[in-house]
Amino acid sequence: MKRPSFRRCGPAPGAISPEDQAVVDSFRALLAARKNPQPWTPGCNQDVAVRVGPFLERAQPRPGDDHGPDLIAVALVHPDTPHAAAYLHGHQLGYTNRGWLRCETTAILGIWQPAYAMLTHAAANLPLPDDVGMAPAHYGVHVEARRSDNTGYTLLRLGPYTQTWLASRDADRLNTELEGRAATAIPGFTVTAKDAVFHVSDHESYADPHDTDIIALLADAIAGVSA
Repeated sequence: MKRPSFRRCGPAPGAISPEDQAVVDSFRALLAARKNPQPWTPGCNQDVAVRVGPFLERAQPRPGDDHGPDLIAVALVHPDTPHAAAYLHGHQLGYTNRGWLRCETTAILGIWQPAYAMLTHAAANLPLPDDVGMAPAHYGVHVEARRSDNTGYTLLRLGPYTQTWLASRDADRLNTELEGRAATAIPGFTVTAKDAVFHVSDHESYADPHDTDIIALLADAIAGVSA
């Protein structure tokens, strides 16, 4: 009786090829990175790995807006950033047109590690979904009280605004209200309003400007300091 013969599939016995070794090394690095993520701490100023559905993505925190314990502002970037080819590929996949986003810190796995790159949409050559689970980190208005030596404090914060022109419009309205008395509204200080970045980390310190009399908010803020 003739017995069937079996052939071994795959590479012949012997040393593993450099290409296969690179794949094995990358996979081992990924397993190690997933098992032992580098902890993220607020204000550490390092890129983070963020969960977007079943994928992980590289995100760059906005400088000065990465210290909130619950919410920070980030921009999703191609895993191979800052290389030019990565920018072009990232543009095709929707990485470069989203701007700053509000990221809940519970979505952060840890500090970004290169081994995570194979878990991104870019590695699968897939575009980012329309809904990445993060709302835009919009704009704000800061009313500043400053001494002649430029020291002082923020008297009032308004936001978020969905577009810069809306923030600029309300800043102009407040400055018009202050015109002629900006230097006397609070003795020893000059009070001015300016449009600014909405600091997601400090979102609780902002007053919602929508369906609200912002002139009344300004008056209350000044009265609270003067009382």
